[in-house]
Amino acid sequence: MPPRKIIIDTDPGQDDAVAILLALASPEEIEVLGITAVAGNVPLPLTQRNARIVCELAGRPDTRVFAGCDKPLRRPLVTAEHVHGKTGLDGPSLPEPTMPLQDAHAVDFIVETLRQEPSESVTLCPLGPLTNIASAMMAAPDIVPRIREIVLMGGAYFEVGNITPAAEFNIYVDPEAADVVFSSGVPLTVMPLDVTHKALVTKDRNDAFRALGTTVGVAVAQMTEFFERFDKEKYGSEGAPLHDPCVTAHLICPDLFAGRHVNVEIETNSPLTLGMTVADWWRVTGRSPNAMFMGSVDDEGFFALLTERLGRL
Repeated sequence: MPPRKIIIDTDPGQDDAVAILLALASPEEIEVLGITAVAGNVPLPLTQRNARIVCELAGRPDTRVFAGCDKPLRRPLVTAEHVHGKTGLDGPSLPEPTMPLQDAHAVDFIVETLRQEPSESVTLCPLGPLTNIASAMMAAPDIVPRIREIVLMGGAYFEVGNITPAAEFNIYVDPEAADVVFSSGVPLTVMPLDVTHKALVTKDRNDAFRALGTTVGVAVAQMTEFFERFDKEKYGSEGAPLHDPCVTAHLICPDLFAGRHVNVEIETNSPLTLGMTVADWWRVTGRSPNAMFMGSVDDEGFFALLTERLGRL
């Protein structure tokens, strides 16, 4: 089977970085057509920079990186330096990128790629706010039925929220964009906090990254050590949840995850629950399912896959 063609849409972010590394380390299963940066964890000048840093860390400066939207569709940008540090990639000391940023806008790249590639052959993998994806859908509605699938990190059900009591960060930053995507009719697979909070980087798992003895292994260990300080304090957990690599891991080994095909609606009006992913997990509304909402992960298998693949870089 040929590798799945994907576009990674991202706002790196240490966990985004690990997701990108996992994709670039897995050419048998994944062909990365390009990486599109969006404002989210940090502003756009940093997210597009960080995406290029990660490509060079992986030894893949040939990967095309495009800068996209610098703010949500209708709202002021909310960022997360309190989690990811002022650069978004705090932790390791990594050199400034030398590979070029592509001239085209990320939204234009998404549109043109979906028009040029065979219909239903490209999967979109958003790891941050959905602004670029929604903007592409609104600018060119003809691309929507051409998308094979969208596999994204965002939202929550039982875990509820991490940036407000009701909302997960990626959805909260641009709920209107999320509403466009979840209403699009494109097949959706969603990695919510309910899954990602079960993919914890414990000390033993982080030691395994460092024990790879490579620049990538050490950098990932340093990223997660920085990243985990926030989650340990906030949740009292053993380590940091690796949110975004769940997206990439699902493309490589979907059997690691299990969930339900349910209806998910995005709250865009209430100031109390803005950005909430209202998932009909128990199927009580009668609304048609629109998303495979994951609920569990084989965490041992996930980290075995991640460590093995990072060892290739």
